[in-house]
Amino acid sequence: MKAHDGIYLDGAWRPAAGQDVIEVLNPADEQIIGRVPAAGPEDVDAAVRAARAALPAWAATPPAERAARLTALRDVLAARKDEIAETVTAELGSPLPFSQAVHAAVPIAVAGSYAELAATHSFEEKVGNSVVHHEPVGVVGAITPWNYPLHQIVAKAAPALAAGCTVVLKPAEDTPLVAQLFAEAVHEAGFPAGVFNLVTGLGPVAGQALAEHPGVDLVSFTGSTAVGRQVAATAAAAIKKVALELGGKSANVILPSADLARAVNVGVANVMSNSGQTCSAWTRMLVHRERYDEAVELAATAAAKYGDRIGPVVNAKQQARVRGYIEQGVAEGARLVAGGSETPHERGWFVSPTVFADVTPEMTIAQEEIFGPVLSILRYEDEEDALRIANGTVYGLAGAVWAGEEAEAVAFARRMDTGQVDINGGRFNPLAPFGGYKQSGVGRELGAHGLAEFLQTKSLQF
Repeated sequence: MKAHDGIYLDGAWRPAAGQDVIEVLNPADEQIIGRVPAAGPEDVDAAVRAARAALPAWAATPPAERAARLTALRDVLAARKDEIAETVTAELGSPLPFSQAVHAAVPIAVAGSYAELAATHSFEEKVGNSVVHHEPVGVVGAITPWNYPLHQIVAKAAPALAAGCTVVLKPAEDTPLVAQLFAEAVHEAGFPAGVFNLVTGLGPVAGQALAEHPGVDLVSFTGSTAVGRQVAATAAAAIKKVALELGGKSANVILPSADLARAVNVGVANVMSNSGQTCSAWTRMLVHRERYDEAVELAATAAAKYGDRIGPVVNAKQQARVRGYIEQGVAEGARLVAGGSETPHERGWFVSPTVFADVTPEMTIAQEEIFGPVLSILRYEDEEDALRIANGTVYGLAGAVWAGEEAEAVAFARRMDTGQVDINGGRFNPLAPFGGYKQSGVGRELGAHGLAEFLQTKSLQF
């Protein structure tokens, strides 16, 4: 798609206040593929004012009408799914088949789910002598990351719009083109002017201005835990509601009774997907000591198959970060059994699919989020040891458990301190709540729980 040279404000594309621009690069060849405005505080203020002005009418719009607009949005996105996939491939570097199957298809499904929820959700309930009314929280400032750029936009904007909120979106500066495409789709779907607004810009400038703006009632942020702390601190000054989806270091626990080959192969695929740039990736594989060597061999073989099947990481800074973690893993005594820190291609920000064995729980690569195609395999003695290791980080976003009997896996999963657990390779469910324990975040996305984040509650007593 051709990049817009303006911001989407109050139902139209308008010039940004300043002349600064962001160059969008293709991570696979480092070439410039577009330029977008680097919006500043003045642009953010104009967008928030537009959202504030549009709020009363949109909040008063019957849920059925909001559902109709969301259905139209889903249909526009579906009609442009090929363009979505090609855009994400160009600015994120994701292989086209993955962009088609995940980056395009999942947001379309999520948009459809909120169209249905807007039409069917009960926004009022009777509790004793009270009527409890659920109404929109107000203006939402949505700050989204680059790793799943359209999915994260839809996971925030769709429930906010379904709830009757208005939205100002600040997308990641690495992937703003698909955000512009989303704004085009909103416009085509017939949403009233000011209900959705888009400001492209840098996080420390436009993102900060949005988080601290007094006209924003809720900040919904997805990104690193470090930046999440800053967003929460900024919002706290105004006692502003926040929803934070942050980092992860998820454990893939393979119990002795599991189908080892399937558990390892699926686990490796999970880590390598999207070049490892997934907050919920199962980056720690926990294997019983008696099956450990076999698992390491299986994982090394599986990882080798991904050498030409994964794309680059998003930018040079991320490439250097991931390579630094790999070098630190070696320095701390982990055994490299696949990949390494050497750059596999002369151009583009690629990282080799990497697997470490002999990783111990206290190592940096077992504690910190790497956000690249790097798997750590840890040995455990018994089930209690596995649980201790699985719960032994500051994160708690996702995880997996494998066992011969489903009931055995479920019993273990119930003891994990994490927000979502896949049992024996359970499928992604766009209606299930997604979010974390501990430093993995506050609040939930997707489904009815995601809608609830954008509602506030009023009780009427009779």
